[in-house]
Amino acid sequence: MPLAKDATPTVVFLISNQALPRDVRVWAECCAVKRLGWRVIAISRMGSAAGVQRSFDEVDGIPIHRYPLAEGRGIAGYGREYGCAVWRSARILRRLARQTRIDVVHAGNPPDFLLLSALPLKRRGTRLIFDHHDLSPELYLSRGGRRDVLYRALQALERLTFHVADLVIATNESFRRLAIERGGKDPDDVVVVRNGPDLASFQPVDPDPRLKRGKRFLVAYVGVMGRQDGIEHALRAFAALQRRRSDWHAVLAGDGEVLPQMRRLAGCLGLDDVITFAGWLPSEGVRRLLSTADVCLAPDPPTAGNQASTLVKIMEYMAIGRPIVSFDLTESRVSAGPAASYALGDDVESFAARIDELLDDPAARARMGEAGRRRVADGLSWQHSEHALQRAYQRLLPL
Repeated sequence: MPLAKDATPTVVFLISNQALPRDVRVWAECCAVKRLGWRVIAISRMGSAAGVQRSFDEVDGIPIHRYPLAEGRGIAGYGREYGCAVWRSARILRRLARQTRIDVVHAGNPPDFLLLSALPLKRRGTRLIFDHHDLSPELYLSRGGRRDVLYRALQALERLTFHVADLVIATNESFRRLAIERGGKDPDDVVVVRNGPDLASFQPVDPDPRLKRGKRFLVAYVGVMGRQDGIEHALRAFAALQRRRSDWHAVLAGDGEVLPQMRRLAGCLGLDDVITFAGWLPSEGVRRLLSTADVCLAPDPPTAGNQASTLVKIMEYMAIGRPIVSFDLTESRVSAGPAASYALGDDVESFAARIDELLDDPAARARMGEAGRRRVADGLSWQHSEHALQRAYQRLLPL
């Protein structure tokens, strides 16, 4: 369907693993495309956070259509959850397509096959963008899966999505290389749009000493708490750190499927008095926590998926100027460089030792924090990523 020269192009964003506008990356992409002068519509699941339980909302001039979606558990549960997400997204897309022309559908994973809900529109001229956030086959392995029929099915769905997409957005060069080599995409059809904090709003604030619970130091984690995120590694490192010193308190902010299990593990490890599970925090709460923290953690273990992933939390830690302790992952080192101290393998004793060393070295903490701030400002902030995204849209559908 040709686009009239004086028409405003319309893009529909699809996301199912979080509710909008809570998904920071996808919402930033929505706003970036809107600033380009496009009409933006979003479709996502409902969420438990305040303001995202309504089936329809409008935020910053962007209409958001939401659908209820039960959290899946186990293979069958995830199959039902993701299948329902595709079905409900397709229904809303059909309704929208009867009301307005849709020029682009932009779908983020998981699941990889969410983009397939827009296939009927592709036959009518709609261009499809696959926003590749997670490596689903590797994620399956990290959750205890094997290289079995389900693993091969996930690979097949990933290849299918690469095939139908007119443009692939990769979060880093590792993902871009995978789209070209494993997905068979033309290099010209794969664009890197990194995860990065928006420095216009994500700035340090006044610290809150109450978060330290009377201790000298605060150690912080901010992020999702899924099986692949290494929360158990962090807790076991805290147990090791507790044997070394007692002048610290830790706050773990975020939620996810393993949070109840991690609360129980903290009790078993005798950490109840030294850890606060803060739950999900709004942006202001995250910035206050990080502005108070002395050391921030990225305990994601060295799985294949984590090695290739750009971790949002690392970028946020650097934006606030905080030193990081991380396992030595390929893309984490690309992002953080000298802003992090790297533990060996997935060794929790090594992780605890890196925290211990930084707590004793204020000069190193200041040096690493400043290095992180410079790296974000010089090339890793969302401002740089937004330009890359807008150039990709202009190339995909020039006005």
